[in-house]
Amino acid sequence: MSASNFTSTHPVAFFLMGIPGLEHVHIWISIPFCSAYALALFGNCTLLFIICVDTALQEPMFLFLAMLAAIDLVLSSSTLPKMLALFWFRDREINFYACLVQMFFLHSFSIMESAVLLAMAFDRYVAICKPLHYATILTKPLVVKIGMAAATRAVTLMTPLPFLLRRFHYCRGLEIAHCYCEHMAVVRLACGDTRFNNIYGIAVAMFIVVLDLLFVILSYVFILRAVLQLASREARFKAFGTCVSHVGAILAFYTPVVISSVMHRVARRAAPHVHILLANFYLLFPPMINPIIYGVKTRQIRERVLGLFLRKGTKGE
Repeated sequence: MSASNFTSTHPVAFFLMGIPGLEHVHIWISIPFCSAYALALFGNCTLLFIICVDTALQEPMFLFLAMLAAIDLVLSSSTLPKMLALFWFRDREINFYACLVQMFFLHSFSIMESAVLLAMAFDRYVAICKPLHYATILTKPLVVKIGMAAATRAVTLMTPLPFLLRRFHYCRGLEIAHCYCEHMAVVRLACGDTRFNNIYGIAVAMFIVVLDLLFVILSYVFILRAVLQLASREARFKAFGTCVSHVGAILAFYTPVVISSVMHRVARRAAPHVHILLANFYLLFPPMINPIIYGVKTRQIRERVLGLFLRKGTKGE
């Protein structure tokens, strides 16, 4: 790489490698990736549209669901278009600042999603354990404050990263062994003392996953205890049924994170493409599956979706 590609501290651009070892099948890999992205766009846009236009759905549970859909749209759209350009047109180059912006959106919106899932667990806890006080506890102003707190926490934690990366000189090559600009993939190219970046990245990830997941589990311990105290079996099934969608969303978000983390530690000799495919699965799966889970398991959403498309079909006739 010629010297003209560098400024005093950082390169003009990086080059994404995609999935190392599987470059010859990038075009085939793009098919499920593109399909998942299309489903994520369609599903989350449909959810947002239905919740926004139907005043009957302006309740805390659906407002949190709208936040989740918006986050999933940003999360997938911040990476998938560039990833598909890489697979289809071999457009590997990404501007240095565009790389930092992509990294910021990717990590900050992942943190926001974790916070919203925690808020949804709190919503289910109040609905089941304190049903008589639900309307007075979870008011719209409180929901807005929770959303703002989730965004503030994510932005605060992620804002230092672009500035920390900008100060490094990158002498270990310009090829990022990934499909997108992930923090640690960029740090591996940097020269100098990167210990703070390594520690900060791990600390934030552990803080978010462990703390949020701990509170989610704690919420469900209280929910389980309250449900088991209900007199009738039908009431217990009904109460559990209101939690199924949220449990599915939690599993869709946290399971790939845990699997990827375990794989990095117990299968270090695994081929690089295994880790990258797991990371992409974590990025693609929740935005695609969340609208399906809530569309199938939440009666109000299912009825609105069916009503929307049935009306369109009737007009078409």
